[in-house]
Amino acid sequence: MPGFRPFRAIRYAAGTDLDAVIAPPYDVLSDADTDALAARDPHNIVAIDVPRGGADRYDVAARTMGDWLAAGVLQADPEPSYTIYRMRFTDATGNPRTIVGVLGGLEVVDLDAAPGPEGTVLPHERTTAKAVTDRLDLTRATATNLSPVWGLSLAPGLTEALEEPGEFLGSLVVDGVDHIVERVTDPARIAAITAVLAADDVLIADGHHRYSISRSYRDEVRAASGRDDTEAEYTLTFVNELVADQLSIEAIHRVYTGITPADLRAALAGSFAIEPAPTPTPELLASMVEQGRLVLLTPEGGAEWLVPLAGAFDGVRDLDGAYLEHALAGTTAEVGYQHGLAEMLQLVGSGTVTAGILIRPTSLAEIQRTAREGLLMPPKSTFFTPKLRTGLVIRPTTGLS
Repeated sequence: MPGFRPFRAIRYAAGTDLDAVIAPPYDVLSDADTDALAARDPHNIVAIDVPRGGADRYDVAARTMGDWLAAGVLQADPEPSYTIYRMRFTDATGNPRTIVGVLGGLEVVDLDAAPGPEGTVLPHERTTAKAVTDRLDLTRATATNLSPVWGLSLAPGLTEALEEPGEFLGSLVVDGVDHIVERVTDPARIAAITAVLAADDVLIADGHHRYSISRSYRDEVRAASGRDDTEAEYTLTFVNELVADQLSIEAIHRVYTGITPADLRAALAGSFAIEPAPTPTPELLASMVEQGRLVLLTPEGGAEWLVPLAGAFDGVRDLDGAYLEHALAGTTAEVGYQHGLAEMLQLVGSGTVTAGILIRPTSLAEIQRTAREGLLMPPKSTFFTPKLRTGLVIRPTTGLS
């Protein structure tokens, strides 16, 4: 893989109530969420990661970080380290799970570059359009990486290499998930973890836009400094092993607008048999996987199976998102995305969309094939859970001035 290395992390001071200051990723926060987190503690990370105000808000975020460092609220590690990050939880099937990965600096590469003998960073899915100015402006102002990219290592042995605990730094429980961070500074262990990761590629699971921003920022630093050996060549990344017991994947369902119910149904009927289905429940989601079916939801509360017709998807990748793109190609349908069964039922029931379709989670086999064959999945093909927290580790990068 490309370079992966330790760094001198910025962290909240020992003894800080992490539950009061740590936040979800910026891109899942509503304004109300941000306000609630800011009200919880004046030093909550959203004051830096989701700055409020006018055109000067990024400068305000930078001053806030400087003030917190000066006051000792945030402190820089005295030496480079890796951070082991564990998430312990009970999954949707009732099974206890532990996902473990390592936070370090992942080399920023051009995703369209051909893999070299040392490996590369691979994109996972086509991304949707998203404004990137916010994250780039924040990186320019603070010269830090705040929210990690999530990468999956194709190299075997990473889980085993992280099994031994590091120096315990703290934990917090959010929505039933225990988030635990441990520091590794021992040179021999750092070298061992680095060696495992060096054996193969890394697939970006979540945070494609964050990685893209890091590439833009890297290029700006190169242009400003005339160097290609600064900290801007790397970005904050959580990497865990691409194996079944280290992944918890849920589906991101589809909603459609821009098309009439009759036209949508007619287009789907060309590729699926449409049959009555029971009321949507978590058990129905499991049945979808077992039976190889999707579910069509209507604003009136109806639910129908979508059963792929024999031969309808010959030559199409074995992904529900790809099936639907194929079935609705050439129609006026505009697709949207929604995670969660309850949220999906509420959205479709509101009548603001023509219909919704419940899809199945992407399989581990298809994720592995994507990586090995250099393919891209349709947008929003996977929803990796639990979500990493922001503020447990901050990575300094090179400033523009």
